Amino acid sequence: MGGTMRLGAYDCTLAPGSRAAALYGTEHISERHRHRYEFNPEFRAELEAAGLSIAGTNPQTGLVEVVELPNHPFFIGCQFHPEFKSRPRAPHPLFAGFVAAALARHETQA
Repeated sequence: MGGTMRLGAYDCTLAPGSRAAALYGTEHISERHRHRYEFNPEFRAELEAAGLSIAGTNPQTGLVEVVELPNHPFFIGCQFHPEFKSRPRAPHPLFAGFVAAALARHETQA
């Protein structure tokens, strides 16, 4: 069991101008993985044509690590586990960004 799992830290290059790159403050990150399934590259062109942005890829394998919907208040999907690096007083950049986006949306609707 577990022979097909991708485990451990992997590099990711974030797209310049992506929300993820802005949240991290850099275009080169390393994040921890623990999963069996990957983004299917057969559907990449179709998903991009529909508006999904590929915001991060592994520089060694080309695997998609982060996706975004640019016209959404906050839509980021990732292959890795941001909770592995998050702490109560040092939240992961994706969690901090999500909370900030939720607060901003709440303030505009209040």
